[in-house]
Amino acid sequence: MATPTLTRHQLDGALGEILVDVRAASRTTAQPAVLVLHGFKGFKDYAFLPVFAERLARAGFVAITASVSGAGVDAAGDFTRLDRFASNTYSKELDDLERVVGALQRGELQVAPPTSIGVVGHSRGGGMALLLARETAAVAAVVTWAGIGKVRRHTDAELEAWQRLGTITILHQRLRIRLPLHYDVVADCLAHEDGRLSIPEAARTLGRPWLQVHGTADTTVTLAEANALAEHAGDALTERLILEDADHTFGTKHPWGGASPAMDEVFDATTRFLARHLR
Repeated sequence: MATPTLTRHQLDGALGEILVDVRAASRTTAQPAVLVLHGFKGFKDYAFLPVFAERLARAGFVAITASVSGAGVDAAGDFTRLDRFASNTYSKELDDLERVVGALQRGELQVAPPTSIGVVGHSRGGGMALLLARETAAVAAVVTWAGIGKVRRHTDAELEAWQRLGTITILHQRLRIRLPLHYDVVADCLAHEDGRLSIPEAARTLGRPWLQVHGTADTTVTLAEANALAEHAGDALTERLILEDADHTFGTKHPWGGASPAMDEVFDATTRFLARHLR
């Protein structure tokens, strides 16, 4: 198989441009495509995402990574667009991802329209993968890595304080900077958590192959949360991979310093799953 090539694209998003990378070994032959989604405070070049995308491209998939318009990063991956980050609701992010899928289907990303589409999402991106699949019939398979099981992430007391303040800031541990978040983010969750943004309902009604991957030592999105989502999904969950002692990033860090045994297992299991279910 030919060596994959990388092209970079910009699409109009809810809060500005969506930055999209496309890796493919062929640009003219229709192939299965996989959209790889970042999590909260993540972006298209976060840690293992481009590494896995390259691996997918070498395995015969078109691999797409994208920084949504509210990710807060510029083309270099620096957090310079904090105003966008502050307003990045789940609904706006979902709208952005639907734009990426639409551009892919229309052949606007310098590759032939795909034969099928899969979605892999990490953390918040895992929840977004399930929501995207519910709204997009073209998605044929889903893989969630340490995926969230609900959009509401705060206590009632925290939400009340947030509403009073209007805007809060959270610490970015690696960069040691504070990132703003407007109350609009919460208002969106509260308005739609039982409807468009219901991850449990999206999981229960998925109706397509789904692999759930989680680590037992994940303290960011606990195994209990993953178990609750799996229980709610019932027979809709096709496969599970539970990794003993694996944390939220499966033993890896950003900037990328190499794979861990757990991450290698995640890569292998995900690639095999997608190969079985995407044609």
